[in-house]
Amino acid sequence: MNSVEAKPVQIVVYTAEYRNAFRSLNQAWINRYFRLEAADNKALDDPEGYILDKGGFIFIALYNDQPVGACALIMISDEEYELAKMAVDDSVQGKGIGYLLGQACLDKARALGATKVMLLSNTVLKPAIHLYGKLGFVEVPLPATEYERADIKMEIVL
Repeated sequence: MNSVEAKPVQIVVYTAEYRNAFRSLNQAWINRYFRLEAADNKALDDPEGYILDKGGFIFIALYNDQPVGACALIMISDEEYELAKMAVDDSVQGKGIGYLLGQACLDKARALGATKVMLLSNTVLKPAIHLYGKLGFVEVPLPATEYERADIKMEIVL
């Protein structure tokens, strides 16, 4: 009996070849729970201009060489970044891919000399909130935000 061994998950730096995957992965979860907002479209329509060209980074998770997850690190200042646009395809949830993506973003923020990473989310996304806690994020007061769906802010001091 021949068996094909699954390749491990790889976290790679975003390139233009992953533009459609970045959009579709995020669109899928946002539309499942909420609706796309103007702020989403800014990042998803132009990840290079909205995230990368402003000092941010995007990581893509590959599973069996297919893009199945994404996460962005958006520069707020030299010291602070936002973890955003984290998405993992339903077909591979539970494999620790979200944790690997989050860890890649935190490692990058540390390497850049950041002292804090924050995120905005919604408490209906219980697995995501649990994951953020596992990564070390804690809830902090929520200021006004451009996202209607955001009802929680979390941050981690690096």
